[in-house]
Amino acid sequence: MKNIMKSLAAIAIITLISCGGKEEKKNDGIQIGQKSAATETPKEEPAATVKPSEMIDLTNKGVGPIKSLELPATIDNAMAAKGMEVYKTKCMACHKPDKKFVGPAPKDILLRRTPEWIMNMILDPEDMIKKDPLAKALLIEFNGSPMANQGLTEEEARQVLEYFRTL
Repeated sequence: MKNIMKSLAAIAIITLISCGGKEEKKNDGIQIGQKSAATETPKEEPAATVKPSEMIDLTNKGVGPIKSLELPATIDNAMAAKGMEVYKTKCMACHKPDKKFVGPAPKDILLRRTPEWIMNMILDPEDMIKKDPLAKALLIEFNGSPMANQGLTEEEARQVLEYFRTL
């Protein structure tokens, strides 16, 4: 019983520490001599200055059961709706759709990660953190807060991925 109480207290402390911190400020102003973000083509910054959550890696498929996944050109709205429900019940405690929270925001995730990587992270975060360098870097960026394995099926993970396409 004491071990359970200690574990719960440790989880509560870790959660409180993870949720706090600096809020990033966004500077949308245009300064003389700079192009606006809308007209400038995106450039990848050196890896040392880019946070893992902002890093673009469209080659890494991660570690897990999903080896190949072709996404259709159009979004399946029925699947996305089911994915939104799964996301609300299983993911929103740590992930906010469009801002950093305990974990990274899933908005535009498909611009930074492969569908296979995303599904493998959803399906087996423990193995990904052990074996995938990007997942390890994300763990460090997010104060050592590992992603909880929610026990989703491949179908549910695919539904969540389809929901991410709508964000």
